[in-house]
Amino acid sequence: MTINHVRFTSRKLAESLEGNPYMAVISITDPTTPEARLDPLFRHVLRLSFFDAVPADEYQPALPGLFDRNMARSISGFVEELHAAPFEMTVMVHCEYGVSRSAAVALFVEAFSGAPLEAREFTYEANPWVLDTLLALHPALSVDVPTPDGRRERRIANRE
Repeated sequence: MTINHVRFTSRKLAESLEGNPYMAVISITDPTTPEARLDPLFRHVLRLSFFDAVPADEYQPALPGLFDRNMARSISGFVEELHAAPFEMTVMVHCEYGVSRSAAVALFVEAFSGAPLEAREFTYEANPWVLDTLLALHPALSVDVPTPDGRRERRIANRE
């Protein structure tokens, strides 16, 4: 396994991190905001810009700024390249708030690579359109999105 760990976070936290050449970043921003200011030591970065939205009807033409199959193919290709690399790599996915878009992409990376997803129980708000579009490229993959109960169990668990 080349991708050895997956995490998701907010833009603010991602911008505050020191770069690491063994951490790849999938950077998701809104079309109305500038690119995230990531440390240049992050050498493997995929930048995408789309709104955290779900189309009202999947059969209508996509509105500008929505996640689409081309973006899904970009993510899939990026993850495939990382997973084929000869060294271990952590993948960090960020979006504006680290809740919906980044959670969906992180769940996909986990399913594709088999690498553990940190704080998986907090991915219950993953954007279903983003996740379904990614999974449509890889029909053999499936993802079980956790329910909100998992986060409550983690918060009340004893800390060691």
